[in-house]
Amino acid sequence: MVKLIKVTCAIILDSGRVLCTQRSENMDLPLKWEFPGGKMEENESAEECLKREIMEELNIEIEVLESFESNIHQYSPAKKIELIPLLCCFKSGNMVLKEHKTFCWKKVGSLSELDWAAADIPIVQNFLHWYSQKTPKANGTSV
Repeated sequence: MVKLIKVTCAIILDSGRVLCTQRSENMDLPLKWEFPGGKMEENESAEECLKREIMEELNIEIEVLESFESNIHQYSPAKKIELIPLLCCFKSGNMVLKEHKTFCWKKVGSLSELDWAAADIPIVQNFLHWYSQKTPKANGTSV
């Protein structure tokens, strides 16, 4: 029986840009892009997990604003995750990459240009749909 691993991810939104992190060559799914986060520990809420993981991996403090629908993804017969996205904003700290190769602040409209990890793709699509509903259109074009 495959155990479902709960994993949180942060959609850190700032002025129409989103923080994206690239997995290092030494990680599973090398060089794929993802929203940063990590595995939930026993008796830990998604919000507590995400704040802890972001501090551990990126050395920054975030504020959780809203949650989105999670995505269950089976990477292999032995690996199944529930990716739990939370919309966040940056609070404080200086970015220090402790696990990832690199990061970028990507304009919301350009998120689809990155080579995302498979579990993140539906999260990106759901976020883009949500963002398009929340953001006023300028001159009839979407952001």
